[in-house]
Amino acid sequence: MRITVVQMNPGAEKSANIVQAERLIGQAVREDRPEFLALPEMWTCLGGDRATKFREAEILPPPGADGAGGEAYEFLRRMARSHRVYLHGGSLAELAGEKLFNTTVVFNPEGQEIARYRKLHLFDIVGPDGTGYRESNTYASGDAIVTCDVGGIRVGLAICYDLRFPELFFALRRAGAELIVLPSAFTLQTGKDHWEVLLRARAIETQCWFAAPATWGRHFERGEARYTFGHSLICDPWGMVVAQASDGVGWASARLDPARTERVRADMPMLAARPVFDRKLL
Repeated sequence: MRITVVQMNPGAEKSANIVQAERLIGQAVREDRPEFLALPEMWTCLGGDRATKFREAEILPPPGADGAGGEAYEFLRRMARSHRVYLHGGSLAELAGEKLFNTTVVFNPEGQEIARYRKLHLFDIVGPDGTGYRESNTYASGDAIVTCDVGGIRVGLAICYDLRFPELFFALRRAGAELIVLPSAFTLQTGKDHWEVLLRARAIETQCWFAAPATWGRHFERGEARYTFGHSLICDPWGMVVAQASDGVGWASARLDPARTERVRADMPMLAARPVFDRKLL
């Protein structure tokens, strides 16, 4: 399977972000011919104030229903159907009463939703420069791990800050994941030190492919300039980076080889050894 991770520089205006996404998806499909594309975290609305985030958020149809969703949801459905690809919608803000969910939706080439995941770990930190981030002020956390089948490959879903919690990825591996897609808006300061290191570590630990589409560049949060790291990448189950985007908007593509996964797991059967290790810690 050929997969493409799309790197965007979104702002707080959803309609402008959709125009950017449509252009990049179209170019990537024409030039690289992927079967599976993935967008970054919060590509529909990155930044703005609380009122902006709620205004640009989406009402999603109930899972499994055929009802219409918001503008971005229907755009994703249309892109998947018109390009005949599996499309991972990165993440978008889902309206949920007084708070939002940071939510991933995945579509098949018929434009049908096949998975929905709500971010489990919320980004409540103080960055190296003293900037505070309090995602839980606006967002609620999900309560379930999610996998789906994409062209015969079992795909695990996670979002950005989830990357720092390896237990989630072990659970996805136990659920059968062969590929994990992690859309992100990693800050520039944390990204330059931790982004690639953590992705490669999670790939090595779980013996899964990782596809990590990211946002890049400047956006404004309540009028304050903030920067995300970008460097969207794909790495294999041995932790080797096989494709990576540079600075700027664009994409990176690679072919996922299931035989590579089988060889890595057969030569080093880590999952089989883990119950023994776990028992020794009890």
